[in-house]
Amino acid sequence: MRLVTYRANIEAAARLGAIVDDLVVDVERIGAHAGTALPSSMLDLIDLGPPATMALKKILSDHASHWPVGTALPLANVRLLAPIPRPRKNIFGIGLNYVEHVAESSRALDTAKELPKQPIIFSKPPTSVIGPNEAIEHNRTITQQLDWEVELAVVMGRTARRIPEAQALDFVFGYSVMIDVSARDNRRAGQWIYSKGQDTYAPFGPCIVTSDEISDPHALDLWLTVNGVEKQRSNTRHMLFKVPLLISDISAAITLEPGDIIATGTPDGVGAGRTPQEWLWPGDVVEAEVAGIGRLRHPVVAV
Repeated sequence: MRLVTYRANIEAAARLGAIVDDLVVDVERIGAHAGTALPSSMLDLIDLGPPATMALKKILSDHASHWPVGTALPLANVRLLAPIPRPRKNIFGIGLNYVEHVAESSRALDTAKELPKQPIIFSKPPTSVIGPNEAIEHNRTITQQLDWEVELAVVMGRTARRIPEAQALDFVFGYSVMIDVSARDNRRAGQWIYSKGQDTYAPFGPCIVTSDEISDPHALDLWLTVNGVEKQRSNTRHMLFKVPLLISDISAAITLEPGDIIATGTPDGVGAGRTPQEWLWPGDVVEAEVAGIGRLRHPVVAV
């Protein structure tokens, strides 16, 4: 399933939907028609666990050719928000998780030349999240080096504590797309949260694709363009630390909970690694996509 958080109009409350063809089907309302109580928010659905997602999948299948009145809207007529508009906790970011990105970062950002022996973990606060088509803010008084990074995002579905790699994917709810926006000149003594955690620095969406639809999260093409010019293109098979290891490593010390998000790192092609270096400026448009999941599009605006 492809699950979204949407508004039917600018004044409407955010609601949980499922994309079916060119429609958004309201999860709570279609559940009510089927006599099954289903929630109106993504986090509430995740909290209910596999029985709820299985029930929803069956209901969608049963009604696929005849949506009851009031349960479905044209996708083109709704506004999509971030799938989880306000995560409960900081997003777990993974740094230097593609070999070529390690090399370009060592040249441009004074990071180590050697491949990391363990995942490099930082975080982005919930306030950094924005949804599809929302603006990435460029504050010229704070940064002159605003950069881009396309990433596969992993959304946890169950509480994970000290989980072995072999079981880790069983704890995943689904996958999405994230752009890890970074103010390269805002790193402080090696600490990254101020550089990567500013408001609007975590574009997220457009949907969450449930894990049953992604047979292998390490076989997905991903790419990013700025003003229509391709800057990044790779495949998740090139991750140094694969998703099961990331879940196992984080959960060894930090409990992962339903709805937690892991941004799994970016391939090479970031602005800092280019010659000459390239940065985002007001008026630019960033687009990023992970194959099989969806595309994000964001203008950059001055604040």
